[in-house]
Amino acid sequence: MTLRNFFEPSSVAVIGASREPGKLGHEILRNIIEAGFKGKLYPVNPKADEILGLKCYPSIKMVPTKVGLAVIIVPARFVPSVITDCGAKGIRAAIVISGGFRESGPAGEKLERQTLKAAKQAKIRIIGPNCQGVNNTAAGICASWPLVKVRGPISIISQSGTISAAIACWAADEGIGICKLVALGNKCDVDETELLDYLANDSETKVIALYIEGVSDGRKFMKVARAATDEKPVVVLKGGRTAKGAEAVLSHTRSLAGSDAIFDAVFKLVNIIRVNDVEGLYDICKGFVGLPLPKNKNVVIITSSGGSGILATDACEELNLNVMDLPAEVCDVLKDKLPPECILRNPLDLTGSATSQMYDEALEALAGISDVGSVIIVVGDPMLGISEVIAKHFARGKTLVPVMLGGGQVEAEERAKLQGSGTPTYSSPVRAARTLAALARYGAAER
Repeated sequence: MTLRNFFEPSSVAVIGASREPGKLGHEILRNIIEAGFKGKLYPVNPKADEILGLKCYPSIKMVPTKVGLAVIIVPARFVPSVITDCGAKGIRAAIVISGGFRESGPAGEKLERQTLKAAKQAKIRIIGPNCQGVNNTAAGICASWPLVKVRGPISIISQSGTISAAIACWAADEGIGICKLVALGNKCDVDETELLDYLANDSETKVIALYIEGVSDGRKFMKVARAATDEKPVVVLKGGRTAKGAEAVLSHTRSLAGSDAIFDAVFKLVNIIRVNDVEGLYDICKGFVGLPLPKNKNVVIITSSGGSGILATDACEELNLNVMDLPAEVCDVLKDKLPPECILRNPLDLTGSATSQMYDEALEALAGISDVGSVIIVVGDPMLGISEVIAKHFARGKTLVPVMLGGGQVEAEERAKLQGSGTPTYSSPVRAARTLAALARYGAAER
C-alpha cells in the first residue's frame, strides 16, 4: 500500500469519536468536518447515536460501507483489537492518536509491539501511536489539531505534534499555508524516511520541514534524503543534540537520538539544511517558498537603523555570506540622490530620516549591479509605502529579504501588504541573514 490513503482517503472513520467538546475524539471529528472533507465520515462510539450531526456506529464492523482511513482515539489497551477489527473491515491505513505506548514504559512498549503485530497481520499501515495526526489541506482532511485550513507549499514531518502545529499556525497566520502535515509520534510503522520519499515526489510540496529525534534506518534515510534534496529543499531540526537532550528524547518518544556529529555530517552530505530552533525551521522554509535563490554570496544591507545594520553584518559574516564593498558606481549615483547624512558604505545606512523614496533610490542604484546577489532591506521605523517599493524591485528577480521591526502599526500594515503578495518578511536581521545563507548554500549545491 502507498501512503496515499493517509492523505487522500475516500472515507474516514473516527474510532473513539466523542460528544464532549474539548475531548480529542470530538475536536478531531469537528476538524475533519470544518476542513471541508468531501468523503464519507463515520463516527464510531458505542455510547452515542449521533455526533455533530453524523450518524454514529457502535463499532467499526457496523459501518455499512468501505472505509479508507481509520483515526483511532481510544485507550491504549483497546488499540490492538481495534486494529484487528479495522483489518477485518478492509481498512489499510490507520492513524493512532492514542498515547500510553512505549513512551510510557515497559508495559506500553509491550502494547506497542502487540499493536504493530496486529497491524501486520491485518495488512494495515500505521502512523503513530502517540501522535498528533495528519493534515492535508488540499483534500480537506485535518485528522489533527489545531484546525489549519490555509493551503500552501510547505509540508511538515515531525516527531513532535506541537512543533508541527507551531509551524502550520505561523504559516497560516502569514498567509503562506501548508500542504501536508504528519506528526509521527512513536513511528512504530510509517517513519520519517518513508514520508520523506513520498513528499519528495509530491508535486504540491515545494519545501519539506523535518523535525526528528532519531531515524529508524540510517542508510535508507541517507539514500532517500539525497534523492529528496535533488527535487526540493529539505530543512531539518534535530532534537537531542546534547547529552541531556538525548535523555529527554528517550522519555518523549523512546527514540535513540544517536551521535549528533554523525547526524550533522549526514545532513551536510545529502544537502539537508540544518537549523537549531523552531523559528529557523519556519523562517528558512518560508524563504524557499517566497524568495528566489541568490545568484552568489554577495550581499548588500540597506538600513534605517545603524544598530540593526551592524547585527545584519555580523550575522552575514558569521554565516559565510560576503558583505561586499558598496560598488563605486553605486556610491557615485547615490551621493547625488541621498541626503549627506547617509553613510555610503555597506551596510548602507539611510539613518533615522529614511523614507520609502530613499530606499527606492538605493535599490534602483543596485538593480543593475550583477555582482550583488542579494539585498537585506532593514526597515527600522514606521515607513509608509515601503511595501510598494519592495514589491517593485522584488519583481526584478534579485533576492531581496525584507526585515521590518520597530515600526508599530504602520509596520504591521506594510508587512501585511508584502505577505499578501507572497513576499516573506522577517522580524530581525539575524533571522533574515540565516535564511539568506541557507538559500545561498542550497543554490550553490544545485549549480
